[in-house]
Amino acid sequence: MEFLHTLQHYPVLFVSVAFLLGLIVGSFLNVVILRLPPLLEYEWKKDYADFIGSDFKESKPPSIALERSHCPKCKTKLKWFHNIPLLGFLMLRGKCAFCGQGISLRYPMVELLTGLLTAFMAFQFGVTVEFVAGIILLWFLMTITWIDIDTFLIPDQLSLSLLWAGLFFSLFSFSITPAVAIIGALTGYLILWTVFQLFKLLTGKEGMGYGDFKLLAAGGAWLGYEQLIVVLLVSSLAGLLIAVIQKLMGKVENKIPFGPYLSIGILVCYVFGDEIFARLFALP
Repeated sequence: MEFLHTLQHYPVLFVSVAFLLGLIVGSFLNVVILRLPPLLEYEWKKDYADFIGSDFKESKPPSIALERSHCPKCKTKLKWFHNIPLLGFLMLRGKCAFCGQGISLRYPMVELLTGLLTAFMAFQFGVTVEFVAGIILLWFLMTITWIDIDTFLIPDQLSLSLLWAGLFFSLFSFSITPAVAIIGALTGYLILWTVFQLFKLLTGKEGMGYGDFKLLAAGGAWLGYEQLIVVLLVSSLAGLLIAVIQKLMGKVENKIPFGPYLSIGILVCYVFGDEIFARLFALP
């Protein structure tokens, strides 16, 4: 309690601590982003093999928390100081200490972005429950974004956990009411489900995945049904901007994940949703 009291009286210290916390969490998120999809695929294959009664001999991928990080090229386990967020990458000059293979810029980028956004949440909300809720939302959305970029999948373990977290925080005074959160979750799911069905009816193709429905449902649980208008607007604008940039760079993607843009929309609305909604609809 004394530490929290100190952080309340020294905002700069609180933001600095939040930044360091974000770097550490960002390092862990890199592990989740890398290891969760193979683990899920392993479980799906194992369940299918059990269902049809066949032998399953595939070895289990590394767990998220129990196995040390290793170089994806030479498989050598890293020293503890190689995993220091951001500094480890700089000390190694972007290369594996054992085989010299280049380290993806993704890792320090996720750490730095998580650190900066966590610090921004601290600056925006201070030492409050709203800050705690905000960083939980942020960390989930960061993980969902990068997994969707890599695999075009949004794991139910993440989207549904985020939905339940939104319903939980609706019990607190800073948030929307539980009734609004429940209606928001239902509305979020049905909006994209309806778009999906209409697109499939008109074109015979599936324009998005069910993970997007669940992610917008989670957004509705956090923000309420009214803010979903802003979420979809911000998501669409972000998607359009990225598409234009890719076009100018000569990169044309046939398949585009929508989860990252929904994540941007949800996060923006968590912080600025009321102001954006008021300006759009000229509310006093």
